[in-house]
Amino acid sequence: MPTASFHFPKGFLWGTATSSHQVEGDNTNNNWAKWEQEGHTAHKSGLASDWWGGRWKDDFDHAAEAGQNAHRLSVEWSRIQPTPDRWDGESLERYRSMLRGLRDRNITPMVTLHHFTDPLWLGELGGWETIAVVPLFEKFTRKVVEALKEYCSLWCTINEPNVYTLEGYVRGNFPPGKSDLRLALVVQSNMVRAHAAAYHLIHKLQPEARVGYALHFRPKKLPDRGHRSTG
Repeated sequence: MPTASFHFPKGFLWGTATSSHQVEGDNTNNNWAKWEQEGHTAHKSGLASDWWGGRWKDDFDHAAEAGQNAHRLSVEWSRIQPTPDRWDGESLERYRSMLRGLRDRNITPMVTLHHFTDPLWLGELGGWETIAVVPLFEKFTRKVVEALKEYCSLWCTINEPNVYTLEGYVRGNFPPGKSDLRLALVVQSNMVRAHAAAYHLIHKLQPEARVGYALHFRPKKLPDRGHRSTG
């Protein structure tokens, strides 16, 4: 019996992905922290994997040892812009350190700008339910890309906007816990507009960048109903 070996193309990126709230720890200024404190989850994130305390180094070492050559991480909007009128340069520098850490381990970084979490102040302004979020997200994008583009040219604007909308505004399992199909369509529309604004801005700031968003897709096999004969 013939045998064959199959190989991924040269330059294929093989890695994992994390979100800031899942791994950093001590995220207290976003909608998911509030959601946890309100008792909607069985557990609280707490220190999580303590990336903010420096344990990202251990995880990046493990990733490199496992043969990964790429990693997608997200930045936390509520850390970088803790209030509407303040930017936190120290937080941006921590993310620069993380990206340098990936590069030092020959791991290509991809940065996600929005991975489910929103600053509390954004929610107070209406969040993704209002068109005003689009220029706010664009401004945030500019700040992040200008700070991190030295180490990153792969960008994910929004992680799974369809999940954010479905779970937050239809099923009510994510913050803000609403069930309003009309409002869900408004939120989805604003996310599309924000993605487009960020996409064009990133290419303006970094022409060589590759930009997209992460779409949640779950293929399902249709049941085999057999064949119907005619004649």
